[in-house]
Amino acid sequence: MNKENIKKVVLAYSGGLDTSIIIPWLKENYNNCEVIAVSANVGQGDELDGLEEKAKKTGASKLYILDLTKEFVEEYIFPTLKAGAKYEDDYLLGTSFARPVIAKHIVEIAKAEGADAICHGCTGKGNDQVRFELSIKAFAPDMPIIAPWREWSIKSRDEEIDYAEAHNIPLKISRETNYSKDKNLWHLSHEGLDLEDPANEPQYNKPGFLEMSVSPEMAPDKPTYVKIGFEKGVPVSIDGEKLDAVAIVQKLNALGGANGIGLADLVENRLVGMKSRGVYETPGGTILYKAHAVLETLCLDRDTQHYKALIAQKYAELVYFGQWFTPLREALDAFVDSTQQTVTGEVTLKLYKGNIINAGVTSPYSLYSEEIATFDADNVYDQSQAEGFINLFGLPIKVAASMKKKIDQ
Repeated sequence: MNKENIKKVVLAYSGGLDTSIIIPWLKENYNNCEVIAVSANVGQGDELDGLEEKAKKTGASKLYILDLTKEFVEEYIFPTLKAGAKYEDDYLLGTSFARPVIAKHIVEIAKAEGADAICHGCTGKGNDQVRFELSIKAFAPDMPIIAPWREWSIKSRDEEIDYAEAHNIPLKISRETNYSKDKNLWHLSHEGLDLEDPANEPQYNKPGFLEMSVSPEMAPDKPTYVKIGFEKGVPVSIDGEKLDAVAIVQKLNALGGANGIGLADLVENRLVGMKSRGVYETPGGTILYKAHAVLETLCLDRDTQHYKALIAQKYAELVYFGQWFTPLREALDAFVDSTQQTVTGEVTLKLYKGNIINAGVTSPYSLYSEEIATFDADNVYDQSQAEGFINLFGLPIKVAASMKKKIDQ
C-alpha cells in the first residue's frame, strides 16, 4: 500500500482507547489524511454519548453514527441462536457476530465517500482483525485496509494511554480499570489486567466490574419465572406479550442480569493460535439459548436433533472465525431454517441465583406422546415387539462376537 495515495480514510470508531488515538496517529502517519469516523450502534448504550464531539476534537472531519441494532438482532443474533451455535460449548459469540454487520456498513460508507482505505483498531493478536477484514473483503475485495496495531511502535495499553495523554485525548478509563471490554446489546466481554492469569477468580462482587449483571450471590433469594414464546425458532413474546426482537433481548437482559444469569469465565482458543482468558456477561442470550434448546427437545425428531448439534459446532466456528459472509454459512442457514419449521411453542424457565431451571414447555408440534411414554398401562405400545428389534439391532454385535469366539478357539 502506497501511503502517498491515501488521502481519505474511513475509520471504524468506537471512541474507546484504541480508536481514540488512531485518529491523530493516522493524520501523523498518512500525510494528514482526512479521517471519517463511523460508529455503529449495536446496543452498547451510553458508550455512544459525546462521540461526535470527541471524534472531531481529535481530528475526524465527520462522524457517522449508524443504528444497526435491529439488523444485528434479526439478521445475525437470531440465526445463530436458531443454529444453537456456541463456540467451544460456552461462548455465545457476542463480539464475533457484531463485526460483520459493522464492517458491511462501513464498506457502504467508504464507497459513498470515495475513501482510499478503511482502518480498524483491532490488535494483531486478536480475532477481530480477521472478522473485520474478511467482511470487508466480501464487499470491497480491493479496498486497502490499515491496521495500526500491525504498524505502529505502541506495544501495550499503557503505552496507548501515554499517547492519549500526550495528545490531550480524554479517556473514560484509568490505568487501574483498564480492562479491554466490548459491549453490545447481546453481551459484555472483559479481558486483561488480573484476568490474564487464569488462576485469578473474577472480581464479580467488586463495584463497577459487572455492568449487565449481578453476581449470583447478590441475586434475589426468590426465583423469577419467565415464559418465552417462539415461532419457527424465533423468539416472539415474553410472558404472553408480543415484543420486537430488540425489546425481547433488552427485557431478558434485565431479568437475567438481576438474577445473576449468563456469567461465563472462559479460556478459549483464538483463531490466531493462542489461548486467551475472558469473562463474559450474556444474561438475556443465555436465557434464550436455554429456552430454544428446551423447545427443540419437544419439536425435533431424534436424528435431526442429533445432526443439528453437529452443524452447530461448525456454525459457531464460522462465526468465531469471521466467515459470516461465506457460502457455507448460508447453506447451513438453509438447513437450520428447515429444522425450525415446527419449533413453535412456549417455554417457562425459573431463574434463580445464576441458574436456569426448566419449568414447563408446550408446543402444538410436540413429538412427545404421554400415552406412548407412560410407565402406566397403555394400549399403543406393544412391549413384546422390543425383543425382535433388539435382535436385529444387535445382530452385528452377535456376528462379531461369534467370529471372535471361533478365532480364539
